[in-house]
Amino acid sequence: MNFLQLENKKILIFGIANKKSVAFHIAKVLKDEGAEIICSVYSREHAETVEKHFPGTPVYICDVSDDIQMEKTASLIKENHKNIYGIVHSIAFANYSAGVRPFHETVKSDFLQAVDISCFSFIRIAGLYKSCMDSDGSIITISISSTKMAAPSYGYMAPVKAALDSSVCFLAKSLSEDSRIRVNAIGASPLKTSASAGIPGYIEPYLFAEKATLRKQALKTEEVANTAAFLLSPKSSGINAQTIIVDAGMAVNFFDKEIVSKTVK
Repeated sequence: MNFLQLENKKILIFGIANKKSVAFHIAKVLKDEGAEIICSVYSREHAETVEKHFPGTPVYICDVSDDIQMEKTASLIKENHKNIYGIVHSIAFANYSAGVRPFHETVKSDFLQAVDISCFSFIRIAGLYKSCMDSDGSIITISISSTKMAAPSYGYMAPVKAALDSSVCFLAKSLSEDSRIRVNAIGASPLKTSASAGIPGYIEPYLFAEKATLRKQALKTEEVANTAAFLLSPKSSGINAQTIIVDAGMAVNFFDKEIVSKTVK
């Protein structure tokens, strides 16, 4: 038996887009651990990615901003698979088509859309799938390492992720009324993903974050995936309602002498 004890456990994954996405790496680790993965993706193109790299994996197409689609997809998945042990929510969206604006100029419709897709979908998924989950199951979402860091390039997504972090403890509490389903988040520092590449001005903060880690090497998506597999597994049974920070020590290292010496002349 493997340490994580994920063999044959059904894990439902939301958010695979391509080989660089966090959800893709999580799926890969879970498959290596013997888990049975089920995928829900946004588009036919994303479904083809799953079919190509994870042959034989059940994949469903669902736009999480569409309540009717979510309900229909949940009904199909519950009918076809039953007894799901874990759920991965790795979905985020922000409309940066007009570039990153000063926070006080945030467009209401853009902000609410981001909350709907990036945060409320997590709450909705928990509600829709609770009835078919193992009573000792695990639900995780992907957040960021600090929602109190005012990074202009990230725009209004940090407050949206703060709402996601808060939702973790509220979901954990509400699900505990009649189950032992755990709910946790991974707070990842900047990653090199396709989603992040779409954020205007992202590359400079990403390179700075790399220098700010204790090891002077950027966080790898695989490292987030490894943490996700642990949080999904029975081995993390004592962890609930938490955001686990995975940042290679970045948060403690902003006074690193190399960074300071290049800034203060």
